[in-house]
Amino acid sequence: MAATGQEAAAMDSISRAPAPPAALNPTTDADGAAADGATDNPPPDPRKPGNNSDGGVETAEEAVEPSEPDINVLCRDMFDKMSVFLQGELTATCEDYRLLENMNKLTSLKYMEMKDISVNICRNLQDLNQKYASLQPYLDQINQIEEQVTALEQAAYKLDTYSKKLEAKFKKLEKR
Repeated sequence: MAATGQEAAAMDSISRAPAPPAALNPTTDADGAAADGATDNPPPDPRKPGNNSDGGVETAEEAVEPSEPDINVLCRDMFDKMSVFLQGELTATCEDYRLLENMNKLTSLKYMEMKDISVNICRNLQDLNQKYASLQPYLDQINQIEEQVTALEQAAYKLDTYSKKLEAKFKKLEKR
């Protein structure tokens, strides 16, 4: 069944592609001027019915890629910029690793200093323990003497109290 009227017009507008941009037109250069001796006449618009004898069949034009020198320059520029970017990233990473290495070295030095200090403290503590052990008999004697002095002091207080009572009794007897 063939389409007629509005359906045919709709199908015809769908099947037609828009004209290629000037940058892809092989008859013009980048400035839009005619190149290779092309005439100033624009190509016929495929959407307008012309004096085609093929009955409205469109013809396709080959898409032409931009010239290679432009692509090569752009690719080289892109690779140069990517190289600079990656070089910067790698440099930053290397600097981070150098910083970590320096921090690790400093930390290692601090731990070695702390180890030396703790070894000295341990040695001094052992010396003090030995000296305390050698003084222990004398300290025990001092403790015994202190206990004896305390007992003697208690005895002196008792004797003093007893002598005061005796004196009080003696005075009482004298008064009678």
